[in-house]
Amino acid sequence: MVPSDLKKGSAELLILSLLEERSRHGYDIAQMIEARSEAEITVNTATLYPTLHALEKGGLIKGRWLEQAGARRRRHYHITAAGRRALVDQRATWQRFLVALNRVARIGEIPQ
Repeated sequence: MVPSDLKKGSAELLILSLLEERSRHGYDIAQMIEARSEAEITVNTATLYPTLHALEKGGLIKGRWLEQAGARRRRHYHITAAGRRALVDQRATWQRFLVALNRVARIGEIPQ
């Protein structure tokens, strides 16, 4: 399992990446993160919803309430144009970080 401090630092990137594909509600976002990471990354509601609110307040995502018959209403989020630009920047930042991390820690090298 990935430590919580690493998850917290990557939460925005993960959320924006999933919303780039299509709009989703919070529970779906959490489930997709867990599924795609093969359960290495899990996001709890104490992290997810404050991050969604901060992204919405920052104009990177927009939410709207949807109601379906026989189901409780859910807030669906979609990425905004500003969110797409932020995602490009975050991906570039993470790429640089991962390259630098690998240079130091030699992740993926076969031990001799």
